[in-house]
Amino acid sequence: MSINKVILVGNVGKDPVIRYFDKGVAKVTFPLATSESYTNQQGETITTTEWHNIVLWRAMAEVAEKTVKKGSQLYIVGKIKTRSYVDKDGNNKYITEILADTFLVLEKKQGIGSAQVSEPNKTGIQEKEPPVSDLNEPPAGYQPTNEDDLPF
Repeated sequence: MSINKVILVGNVGKDPVIRYFDKGVAKVTFPLATSESYTNQQGETITTTEWHNIVLWRAMAEVAEKTVKKGSQLYIVGKIKTRSYVDKDGNNKYITEILADTFLVLEKKQGIGSAQVSEPNKTGIQEKEPPVSDLNEPPAGYQPTNEDDLPF
């Protein structure tokens, strides 16, 4: 038995980019930053940041495009996917992404450091509905295009 499950809470690094494929299938991508802090032996606080490539498909992609923006704090549940492609110079490139199954936009309360879940959106999507596993899967036969526009 194996488990591939990721839970992240972090901040969006830039506005989501939406693309449409055959039959109107939507895909949104954006970077999400998670940070950790610790105190070293000299008493200095050190903060490290990890950047995660987030991918949402179909209806979730369309909701994210309308509700997520640079700086938004998100709670994301998903799985790790690694894919590869050959760039224009013939080099193999690998991309590790988080294929999100669930996301919630969190907002900070004024004057309090904790986050709370934002009010339900007006799209009619209920966050507590049981997830349908194939709603956020890439369409059958999907082949990624050359993505030289990646931020790394």
